[in-house]
Amino acid sequence: MDFNDTPEEALFREEVRTWLNDNAGDYRQPLGMSPGDVRFAELGRDWQKKKAKAGYAAISLPKDMGGMGGTAMQEVIFAEEEGRYHVPVGPFVTIGCQLAVPTIYTHGTPEQIEQFAYKTLMGGLLWCQMFSEPSAGSDLAGLRTKAVRDGDDWVVNGQKVWTSWAHTADWGVLVVRTDADVPKHKGLTYFLLDMKTPGIDVRPIKQISGESEFNEVFLTDVRIPDRYRLGDVNSGWKVVMTTLMNERLNVGGESKGLPSIDELLDVVRSAGDDAAPYHMDVARHVATDLGLKNFRARLLTSVSRGETPSAMSNMGKLVSANMLQDISAIAGDILGMDCAFSAENNELAKKFQYGYIWASALRIAGGTDEILRNQIAERVLGLPGDIRVDKDIAFAQLPAGK
Repeated sequence: MDFNDTPEEALFREEVRTWLNDNAGDYRQPLGMSPGDVRFAELGRDWQKKKAKAGYAAISLPKDMGGMGGTAMQEVIFAEEEGRYHVPVGPFVTIGCQLAVPTIYTHGTPEQIEQFAYKTLMGGLLWCQMFSEPSAGSDLAGLRTKAVRDGDDWVVNGQKVWTSWAHTADWGVLVVRTDADVPKHKGLTYFLLDMKTPGIDVRPIKQISGESEFNEVFLTDVRIPDRYRLGDVNSGWKVVMTTLMNERLNVGGESKGLPSIDELLDVVRSAGDDAAPYHMDVARHVATDLGLKNFRARLLTSVSRGETPSAMSNMGKLVSANMLQDISAIAGDILGMDCAFSAENNELAKKFQYGYIWASALRIAGGTDEILRNQIAERVLGLPGDIRVDKDIAFAQLPAGK
């Protein structure tokens, strides 16, 4: 494991730092600005456009695809340095640039690539990801939203849930069932969906934080032209895995909008003897944080060598999400009522309050703790997989909940 950049990587990092120092200040996201606020999405569009004009919109994509023609490690370096600024780089931008565009380049037609890729990278299109359903979250292949062919169109009916930023999205990536008479993984098809299509009803979900980043999306007789199908009919699972692999290979920087171990130590030092009961827990998390930094260095070393991280990369997300919740809870206990009721007047208390609430979502979004533990057990440790009794049974024959 090498903790140092190569000379080429160090030169690129310095270039990025200089550019961010000169340009990121005007795009700092105000802490607490709700993602439901239209200004939030517009700030994200503008920041993406700014990066694109400087060549940083899609660093590892080839130049003829609108990228810089750089390396995956340069992509990681930029994300690390960008994470030092609280700029609007949430899913409302990254779903398009890091998930939709690479998937379209992999499985799309030349016409689809021409229509969507450059405009998305330039911030002209925001995307959402319509995968999860009320009865198909961790078991994504169990989804029930269906599409029926009608001439040159597909007619879609069903419901999606936990759809991040659907209320600001121009387009969405959508996976639906097109054949229920084959095993569940084999009857899925992947589409690109214009979110202004008649029959789409987006309903924001009110979160405990007061924000509404997630949505329910109801689709009633929504017509999608076949030209917006991505990949072959009933081969959508292959396309889905392309999207999910891009999602899970994101090993970039951390947002300064979330609390850190150093800030927890500031709280502990300020509290003096009142924080004594928490010293052992804090020491444990300091050690965990150091371990996490070294683990990320191992992943970055792998990326720098041109390797693709395995399911082991899931360990970083699993540990960091749980640690965020724990350190925020400790800070809340020490700060007491200041954190619970007076956070608006205390920026640090406000940050830990937000960190605790957001960690609950983070432990579900992008793969639940349980799913990640299964993947690590099976794919990293080589332990026996779960028994999957429905693997070879037609979806229509599977029992449904009542």
